[in-house]
Amino acid sequence: MNTFWFYFNLGFDHVLDLGGLDHFYFLVALSLPFAFRNWRKLLLWVSLFTLGHSLSLLVSHFEWVKIHSQWVEFLIPITICITCFSILFQKKHAHFNGIWINLITLFFGLIHGFGFGRYFKIIASEEKTIMALLKFALGLEFAQVLILIFVLLLSGLANGLLKIPRQKWQWIIAAMVLSQAILMASNNWPF
Repeated sequence: MNTFWFYFNLGFDHVLDLGGLDHFYFLVALSLPFAFRNWRKLLLWVSLFTLGHSLSLLVSHFEWVKIHSQWVEFLIPITICITCFSILFQKKHAHFNGIWINLITLFFGLIHGFGFGRYFKIIASEEKTIMALLKFALGLEFAQVLILIFVLLLSGLANGLLKIPRQKWQWIIAAMVLSQAILMASNNWPF
């Protein structure tokens, strides 16, 4: 297997790994309040998340920043909880607009990336780190876009065909994701 597919598949599998569903849960919560007509906004956020994730892999790889793994593993589900709370307690989508959501999504990507930093450092060679990171990021982005499409299709099916009211659907799914994120956070409690 050539290196492109190795790192692409690594990024793809990192998102869809059933042993670590943090990316899946975060993306479900992020995309849940939206429909296909919002695809540009969602794609921007997914790309910002990937950028943040990639930046933290880069700084972890070169050890420019060191964060204790226990804190990272605790903060990852906290980002999911915050995203779920924004759905459960929203009035309208006003808080999902503007520069703040862009910065928050980028920051959440940074946190998630630190969780994979140690492993990436082991497999990526020093002289080819940037190329490995780009290939990994492409796989990551592709898998995340597939999750967005899945969530948007499932939400459209639930709201359109099954006639589940949109807000009720969002609350049910957000509560399910939130319960998993709380469990993840409690399992990684750093105190």
